[in-house]
Amino acid sequence: MRDYRKYKVWELGHEVTLEIYRLTRSFPKEEMYGMVSQMRRASSSVPANIAEACGRESDAEFRRFLIIAQGSANELEYFTVLAKDLRYLETPFFSNLNDKVDKLRRSLNSLITKL
Repeated sequence: MRDYRKYKVWELGHEVTLEIYRLTRSFPKEEMYGMVSQMRRASSSVPANIAEACGRESDAEFRRFLIIAQGSANELEYFTVLAKDLRYLETPFFSNLNDKVDKLRRSLNSLITKL
């Protein structure tokens, strides 16, 4: 069994999730059950799926859960763009977050490709 805490991509996913939770606290209250919920779910899905992948026996199952995590990272990327366009995220916060999400997506892709 793999230890998910040893994967840098899991660390980055967890870091992004913490940042999403922090940043979405300032979103309008009417977005609490809309965009805030979706962004938090998508961000936490990435490290959660990496952790679940590590509990799988075969490389094929491991890979499948990493692909699911990658889909959640793609979804999160869209929501960050939407939040910026709706002016819920200021440009400096968006740029920093978008860079991290992009790095997360590339790291997942790299790990998937190695399998």
